[in-house]
Amino acid sequence: MLKQRVITAIALLLILLPALLYPSPEPFFTVALLLIVAGAWEWGRLNGCSPAQSLLVSAVCALLCAATWWLGLWRQPLPLLWHLAGACWVLLGAWLLRAGVAAWSGIPRAVRLLGGLAALWLAWLAVAQAKVAGINFLFSVLLLVWVADIFAYFAGRRFGGRFSKGKLAPTISPGKSWEGVWGGMTGVLVLAMVWLWADVAAQASAPSLYSHLFARAWWLLPIAVLFMTAMSVVGDLLESLVKRSAGVKDSSGLLPGHGGVLDRLDALLPTLPLAMMLYSL
Repeated sequence: MLKQRVITAIALLLILLPALLYPSPEPFFTVALLLIVAGAWEWGRLNGCSPAQSLLVSAVCALLCAATWWLGLWRQPLPLLWHLAGACWVLLGAWLLRAGVAAWSGIPRAVRLLGGLAALWLAWLAVAQAKVAGINFLFSVLLLVWVADIFAYFAGRRFGGRFSKGKLAPTISPGKSWEGVWGGMTGVLVLAMVWLWADVAAQASAPSLYSHLFARAWWLLPIAVLFMTAMSVVGDLLESLVKRSAGVKDSSGLLPGHGGVLDRLDALLPTLPLAMMLYSL
């Protein structure tokens, strides 16, 4: 399993990094579009769609993203959209996690499908705008999520259950602990401080998420990165909620050793729009 996981990760990096570093944004937009469309196909399957219906869901997602690309919305400042997206993620995410697994199947399937399409479309538009904002900015957002996940994993394994009385969300993801969340937040704070120092030392011409926030107000930086870390956990838990409702372990088998595309994108779905919301401040 580990060997397969490593091979898949290397293959993804060999595709993603050249597209990310290419001077023109089109190759990266295309790779991101393919991943988002694959996630839409998985979303249809997780919500009880037939194979043909799942393909239709992915086709609708592809058309939405392609239309956005063609209209040039990725070039436009969209502060209202990002603030609305951020508010929806916070409010709806809190409500869904509080309602639990049982409530998910009670939501009409059309509403669930539309909500998932909206989240995936917003994630594609956000990552496209983040790429335009600069490689430094995009990497700082991606690394925030990855570092939070890695530190949460190791903190949870080492300290899980030692300082808290209960699990984070026992009915949704029994393996996650509060110690893991605190470990992820600690890792992200360290990442933000180191990245900010590197930006200053290198006199980076394009801001990272951290230097952008620090330039607005020094106290905004720790609050914002802790908030984004918390929302990455919300994205992860919401996908776990949907999978538990569907009775599956992984969103699909598209990525051998990793599960499905949504298993890798879940924490990015809320954090990418939130990053653009903070960037628009």
